[in-house]
Amino acid sequence: MSAPSYVMRAAGPADLEGFKQLREIAGAGFTSLMLDDKAMAAKLAFSEQSFASATDAAGPERYFIALEHIESGALAGCCGVKSTIGEVPPFFNFRMFTEAQSSNVVNRRFDMRVLIGVNDFTGCSEVGSLFGRPEHRHGGVGRTLAQNRYMLMATAPQRFRSQVVSELRGVVYPDGTSPFWEAVGRHFFKMDFAEADKLSATTDNQFILDLMPQHPIYVDLLSQEARDVVGKCHKDGEGAQRLLEWEGFAFSNVVDIFDGGPLMSVQRDQIRTLRESKRYKVQAATQLTNARRALIAAPNIQTYRCVSAHACVVNGVAQVDAAVLAALRLEAGAEVLVWMGDAH
Repeated sequence: MSAPSYVMRAAGPADLEGFKQLREIAGAGFTSLMLDDKAMAAKLAFSEQSFASATDAAGPERYFIALEHIESGALAGCCGVKSTIGEVPPFFNFRMFTEAQSSNVVNRRFDMRVLIGVNDFTGCSEVGSLFGRPEHRHGGVGRTLAQNRYMLMATAPQRFRSQVVSELRGVVYPDGTSPFWEAVGRHFFKMDFAEADKLSATTDNQFILDLMPQHPIYVDLLSQEARDVVGKCHKDGEGAQRLLEWEGFAFSNVVDIFDGGPLMSVQRDQIRTLRESKRYKVQAATQLTNARRALIAAPNIQTYRCVSAHACVVNGVAQVDAAVLAALRLEAGAEVLVWMGDAH
């Protein structure tokens, strides 16, 4: 695989039709795609502005990345990085505490799980919005799409916060119902899961502040069905969770207030792909000796493009197939950001 099949690049207004298709495929619960056409267009316009920005600090930027199939030009998937979360709109979760209960009189001791509403992750960066069209989920494409978010962060770490979080979709049944929502949220919000999920994607989330429970919730008082999904991710998200763990993320005992899905977190500078990526000058080569799978990116947010291809480093120079330079829109001799994977 010396020539890349896909390129990851800034998403913008020109991608609107492709994102409408992704929205249809993704279905309920994939909040970042559950936008009407106007909101989607605004999101894509803001993404374009974020990439074009010359800021040197973490602000309100939202980097939405398109996965483009090079041969067909089709939009094959997406992912995103939010530079700062929790300021507008607020970012609410349930933190899960363990409360020890004991009585010597009756010789009983047990632990109770308790959920308390928090907004502890205000002011962090967030990675998310990872989605690929089913026909493009092969050959490590999903992993590449996930990793490229950290390549983006590595191009200018100062544009991201020191703590990074990722929300994983919780358990939602094929009919769109969430057992956690039915046991908790419905009682406070008096609406269906799909309506609350859509409101959270399209409003300033004031409704959450107004209606979310103000007192602790004892998990043991919930139905068994709801208890079983607290902190569990949707089966479609299990691969994404493993990738996050490989990068260094860990479950933070915090869950989504709607579907009970887990929130993972890590210190930015401990993220594996970001930590292991290096800058090199690049040259095109017809023969790649001892090449390894690599991620290669244009090392600048304004011109960010990233591909997965084979590469080798010889005398401090990254050697790649000429098609890599074409996909990145770079000339030989330019600087690239490279993360080297395993030899295969």
